[in-house]
Amino acid sequence: MTMHDKLAALPHMKVNDLRQTYAEVFREPTNANNKDWLIKRIAWRLQAQALGGLSERAQARAKELANEADLRVNPPKDAITPTVSPDSRDQRLPVPGSVISRTYKGRHYEVEVLASGFRWNDTIYPTLTAVAKGITNQHVNGFAFFQINKEATV
Repeated sequence: MTMHDKLAALPHMKVNDLRQTYAEVFREPTNANNKDWLIKRIAWRLQAQALGGLSERAQARAKELANEADLRVNPPKDAITPTVSPDSRDQRLPVPGSVISRTYKGRHYEVEVLASGFRWNDTIYPTLTAVAKGITNQHVNGFAFFQINKEATV
């Protein structure tokens, strides 16, 4: 099978077959399930094997750049941890303790505004959008669903 044939067959393969091909080509397994990503990675590797990968000069430059990079896996111990201040709260929202209401498809809904989240149906949601999704069963902007003005409420 030529490289061209292998590349042409990739889009017709199932994800499990692509994962197996990935393991064969890269000599390591993958947990990826994104078909497009697998196809692109396998195609790149097959072409690099058949036509040659990066030049020695390009590989040397990449190693040089990697050595100069200041890569951190964890933040420094003395890093300042961001905290949520009262000023960072979205100004469009009413104060905690307020109730936002909306009639949707003939039913009336009331949501309590909390200091960090929203209570509806005895469940606390992190965002107004999450509440709207719980009510409508589809993704919808919480501010739009509850018809909250875009301008800050003071």
